[in-house]
Amino acid sequence: MIRVTIYKTDGHKYAGFDISGHAGYDESGNDVVCAAVSAIVINTINSIERFTDDETSSVSDEESGTIEFRFGKIPSHDASLLLDSMILGLEDIEDSSEYESYIDIIFKEV
Repeated sequence: MIRVTIYKTDGHKYAGFDISGHAGYDESGNDVVCAAVSAIVINTINSIERFTDDETSSVSDEESGTIEFRFGKIPSHDASLLLDSMILGLEDIEDSSEYESYIDIIFKEV
């Protein structure tokens, strides 16, 4: 199962997110859930890096399916909007009756 943890401050601002695990929907290379989540998350990280001036850090390990992404300070409006879009896409996967058991999204206050 893919576990997504979204970190928000007590002021409801994004602090970052963690992604871990593999969906297990199908064999590696054929897993559409892993592919969809990877595409959404990697595009979001790339978009934040390219289209905003936000200070971020990220660490990833493809083998374990882990990505740790953090903002250096409170994210800009544009970066927050990009994260809102990422979460929308991930929640659509989680809400699908076919894929809901392969992804779990939680929000944590930091």
